Amino acid sequence: MPSTRLLRTVALQACLLLIYICLLQAIELQLHEQQLQQQLLDEQLRLHQQQQLLKQQREQQLQQRRYSSTTSTRKPYIIPQGLSLPQRGVYPDKCYREVPAVFFQYDKELKIVGNSSTNPYFNVIEVCCKGWRRYEYDWSRCVPDCGDRCKENGFCLPGGKCQCFSDFVLNYRNECVATCPLGCPHGQCYLNGTCRCEPGFELDGSKRFCQPQCNTTCGHNELCLEPGKCVCAEGYARGLRESNALGCQPMCIPDCGYGHCVAPNQCECFPGYQKRMNRSSCEINCYMRCENGFCANQTTCVCQNGYRYDHNTTSCLPDCGDECRNGVCVSPGNCRCFNGYVRNRERCDAVCERGCGFYGRCIAPNVCGCGIVVGAEESYQRCENGYCNAEGHCRCLEGKTRFIDKCMSPDTVTTYASINPLRVNASLMHEFQLLLGRHFILGSAGMLEANRWWD
Repeated sequence: MPSTRLLRTVALQACLLLIYICLLQAIELQLHEQQLQQQLLDEQLRLHQQQQLLKQQREQQLQQRRYSSTTSTRKPYIIPQGLSLPQRGVYPDKCYREVPAVFFQYDKELKIVGNSSTNPYFNVIEVCCKGWRRYEYDWSRCVPDCGDRCKENGFCLPGGKCQCFSDFVLNYRNECVATCPLGCPHGQCYLNGTCRCEPGFELDGSKRFCQPQCNTTCGHNELCLEPGKCVCAEGYARGLRESNALGCQPMCIPDCGYGHCVAPNQCECFPGYQKRMNRSSCEINCYMRCENGFCANQTTCVCQNGYRYDHNTTSCLPDCGDECRNGVCVSPGNCRCFNGYVRNRERCDAVCERGCGFYGRCIAPNVCGCGIVVGAEESYQRCENGYCNAEGHCRCLEGKTRFIDKCMSPDTVTTYASINPLRVNASLMHEFQLLLGRHFILGSAGMLEANRWWD
C-alpha cells in the first residue's frame, strides 16, 4: 500500500510537471509568435518608409531630369511628361514666330542681326502651332500637347485628348488609373472584378474607379477632389477674403488689361479696346509690339512684372537688373552668360585660363586688366594672353611679344594689324587714353563720337 501511494504521488507529480512544462512551452511559443508578429510589423513599417523615401527620391530625380542643362540658375526648358509620339503619316502645319535676336547672342563681341524682313532686331523661327509641342527626341517633329493631363498610362492624341491604355480609365483628376483586376486606387478589387471603395470614396458612374465623396454638393466651377472637400476646378481660383462669397472665379494669365476675365484665359474687352492676334489681353491700338505687356495708350507700353521696355524691339524684354552685362537675360532674373564667362551668383565673371597673377584682374575671356588702383574695367590696361606685374603693366610670356594690348607671336603682328584695323585703332585709343589722355583736351564726348578720327 505505501508503495502504491508513493507511485501514485510520483505519477501525479510527474503529470503536473509535464503539464507545467507544456504550459511553459505554450507560453514561450506564444511570446515567440508575438515577437515574430512585432518584427514582421516593424519590417513592414520599415519597408513602407523605405518605399516612401525611394519614391520621394525618384520624384526628385525625375523633376531634376525634366529640366534641360544650362549655365543659368533657372532652367527654362522642361521636358514634358506623358507619352506623346509622332504619328505615322501625320505632319501638322508649322507656325512662325518673331523673337528678339538678342536671345541668339552667345558672344559678347559679336552682335546678332535678325533675319526678319520687318525689323532687324528680330529672328523668325519655326514653332509648333497651338495644341502641339516639340518632340523632345526629335525637335523637327511636333506631337500633340495635353498639358498637365495624360502624364502616364496613356497616349496624348491631337486635340489634347487622352487615350488610356487597356484596363486603365481616365479619372476625375484627368489621370489614367488602373481598373480591376489590375488595381483600384482608394479601393479593393474582388475576384469577380468589382471594386469596393474605402470610406470617403464612392464608385463613379461607370463603376470602374473610386472618386472622393463630398457631403455637400460642390458649388459652381468646383470639384470634389478630396473626401469632404470641394476645390476650384482647373483654371479657376477663389478671390480675396472679402470676395470669397463669389466662389471660384476664372483666372486669366496674363491679366486682361482693359477687360474682364470671363473664362480661363479668355478675356472680354471693354468698349474701345481690342485683343491682338495670338494675345489674350485687351489693349488700345498702338504702333508698338508691346509683347509681355499691353498698350495703355497709343504711345505707352506697360510691361509685366519682371520685364522692361526695349526701344529697339518696341517690346518688353526680360529684366535681370544691372548684373547681366556679360550675358543675355532670357527670362526674368535668369541671365545666360556669354561664352568665356561663368555664373557667379547673380553676375557673369570672365574666365582667364592661365590666371592674371597677383596684381591682375580678369576683365574679359583670357584678358587681364592691369592696374595698381582698383577701379572700373575701363580703367585697366588690357593684357590679352599675358599677365600683370607689380607695377600694373602687361608682360608677355617667353617667346611672345606685346602688340598694344595683346601678347602674340612676333611673326603674326603684321597680319593681325592688317586684318583687324578697327580693333587695332580702338586699342590704340584706349591705351592712349590710359597713359596720356588725361593731359589732353580733345573736346566733348559728342565731338569724339562724331569725328572718330581713330577709325
